[in-house]
Amino acid sequence: MRLAAAIAALAAAAGVSFQVSMRADAPREGGREEAARLMGELMSGRATVGGAFTLLDQNGTRRSLSDFRGKLVLLYFGYAYCPDVCPTDLMAMGQLIRSLGRDGEELQPVFITLDPQRDTREVLRDYVAAFHPRFVALSGTEEEIRRVATSYKVSFEKVRPSGAATYLIDHTAYVFLLDRQGRFATLFPPGTPAERMAVMVREQLVLQ
Repeated sequence: MRLAAAIAALAAAAGVSFQVSMRADAPREGGREEAARLMGELMSGRATVGGAFTLLDQNGTRRSLSDFRGKLVLLYFGYAYCPDVCPTDLMAMGQLIRSLGRDGEELQPVFITLDPQRDTREVLRDYVAAFHPRFVALSGTEEEIRRVATSYKVSFEKVRPSGAATYLIDHTAYVFLLDRQGRFATLFPPGTPAERMAVMVREQLVLQ
């Protein structure tokens, strides 16, 4: 089954819409073309998704994707000040790991911030710990983060809603599942519940 069809089927079964985290009241300063390009590459099923990366974790330790080899990786791009989409998806990731019992030890949750300006190590440490104690939170320079995000076809941009004191970050919100070698296996649309993700995660656990 092509990736686009698989994602659509998963979204329909989960009762969620396949969409980006966008706010209607936020002005746009560009970025839509880039978001559309990356979405097109992802949905084509022909583009390479993901790749090796190295960033700093919430304890200041440099971590690479290869550090997680042997585990299934649940990868998410977001930011700690996200008002709704990120905490919903991160909570589902934590619930998924707990629901699998001992098999949950085979999963490594990883959060990459899209807001290094505000998401300090201390902020990230407290933020991800609220969802699961084994979360690894990663950050870097804006250039480093954009390079990694783009490799996963994730688009993001800062926006400032009218009258707001600070900015938000509009971003595509997927939970990526990587196999034990760090290769892209599949993704889950925003709002996919833990029990639905568990179906495909169990398939990967059996395959490897």
